[in-house]
Amino acid sequence: MANLKSAIKRIDTNNTKRNLNQPVKSDMRTHIKKVEALIEANDVENAKAEYQVTSQIIDKAIQKGVIHKNNGNRNKARLAHKLNRIDAK
Repeated sequence: MANLKSAIKRIDTNNTKRNLNQPVKSDMRTHIKKVEALIEANDVENAKAEYQVTSQIIDKAIQKGVIHKNNGNRNKARLAHKLNRIDAK
């Protein structure tokens, strides 16, 4: 356990930020899994619609500083690649 007052404050701050960031990350991951599930099911139309929503959620997480910009862009690019690959079939 931390002994210094500043370290105790830092622990409280980190816990608060983690509690605020956790639902945003969870929602983002859930939507990513939804898109991947729709792609697996070859449901192109619904996958495209869900991808648009997921892309907005990822962008919001980037704006809030929950994830790094490159991480968010990588997730969007991977989903778009999977979606385009199934769309081409």
